[in-house]
Amino acid sequence: MKICLLGASGSIGSQTIDVINKNPKDFSLVAFSVGNRTRCISYILRQHPEVKHICIANRLKAKEYSKKYPNITFYSEETGLLELIRNSNAEMVVNALVGFVGLLPSIESIKCHKKLALANKESLVVGGDLINSLLKEYKGELYPIDSEHSALWKCLKVDSSDVNKLILTASGGSFRKLSREELNNVTPEEALNHPTWKMGNKITIDSATMVNKCFEIIEAGYLFNYPYSKVGVTLHDESYLHSYVSLSSGGYRGEISKPDMRNPIKFALYQGNIPFKTSFFKSLDDLKGLHFHDFDMKRFPVIKFAETVLNKKGTMGTILNRSNEEAVYAFLNHKIKFLDIERIIELSLKNMKYIANPSLEDILLVDRLTKEYSQKLILEFGGNK
Repeated sequence: MKICLLGASGSIGSQTIDVINKNPKDFSLVAFSVGNRTRCISYILRQHPEVKHICIANRLKAKEYSKKYPNITFYSEETGLLELIRNSNAEMVVNALVGFVGLLPSIESIKCHKKLALANKESLVVGGDLINSLLKEYKGELYPIDSEHSALWKCLKVDSSDVNKLILTASGGSFRKLSREELNNVTPEEALNHPTWKMGNKITIDSATMVNKCFEIIEAGYLFNYPYSKVGVTLHDESYLHSYVSLSSGGYRGEISKPDMRNPIKFALYQGNIPFKTSFFKSLDDLKGLHFHDFDMKRFPVIKFAETVLNKKGTMGTILNRSNEEAVYAFLNHKIKFLDIERIIELSLKNMKYIANPSLEDILLVDRLTKEYSQKLILEFGGNK
C-alpha cells in the first residue's frame, strides 16, 4: 500500500512513519507534508527514498528544498496539500493534520478515490454530512485513527446488532482533579502536562477543556450513525480501556491495552484486516486495577456542545471548531484565561450565522465569519484578564 502522509512532523505523523517502518513489505511512503518543522524532511527521506512528492507550509522553504532535492516535486501552502494528494500515486492518504486545514484534503482524498485513514477530527466535526455524502457518491473508504473510535470500530466488528450504546472513555485531561473554581488561573504550561498521553499542544489543551471529547462524540455520531442520545462518556484515569459498548443482552465489550497510538494507526492502515482483541465484562468493577468515574456535566459543561452539533448539524460544527481553534491558540499565547475558551465557544454557537444544509462554500464562509467574531471576543476577554 502506497501512503501519502499529511502532517508527517506531528505526533500522529511520526508514529505513522514508525508503523510504516516496521511493516515495509506492506507499506511504502511515497508522499508527505510538513508544516514549518522542515528539519525532519532529510531524516524521513533517508528512511524513505521512494518519496517523490512533498508539501511544505512555507512557499519560500518549498523553493529552497526543491533546489536541494531536484528529483522531488515540492508543493506549498494549503493548495499544495490538494496538489500533493492529486499528483502522488498513493493508494491511501493518512490525514494527521490539526484543525480546519484538514477538511479540504479529506474531501480531495475521497474525490481522488484514495482510501482515507483519518486522524483529523475536524473533518467530521465540520463536514460530517458532506464527508459521508461524498463517501457514498465516490464509493470511498474511511478508517478512523483515534484510539477511541478504533476501539468502537473493533467492538462493532464483533457484533453491531447487540450494541445499545457507544461509550467513549476520557482521561479528564491535565486538570481532571481540579474544581471549576480552581480552573480560573491555570496556565498553558500546566495544561500541556497531560497525565497519560503525549500529544501535540492543541489536542492537549482540547483534552484539558474536554472539547476533544466533545469532538469525539460528534465523530462517533458521523462514523457509526449513532444519535447523541446513544453516545456516552466515562472518566477513566489510566487510559487503558480505550472505549467500550453497552450490549443490549447485558454487559459490555471494549478494547483494553496500553495507551499507544501506534495500535490504532496500524489498524487503520491495514483497514481493519488484522487480528484484534476485545474484552467482554459484566461491569467496570470487573476490570481490576483500573479506575473509573461518572461523568459530571457541571464540571465539564462543554460536552453539551456535542449535543447541539449532532442535533442541529448544518454549520454548528464549523462554528464550534473555529471558535475553539481561535480560543485555544489565544490561551496558549496567554491572551485569555482557560475558562474563556468555553465561553467564546458558547457565545459563537449562540450568535453566529447558522445554515441547516450548507454547501462547502457555506462552510468556508461561516468558518471565516466565526474566526472574525472569535477574535473580537478574544480582544474583549483579554482586556478583562
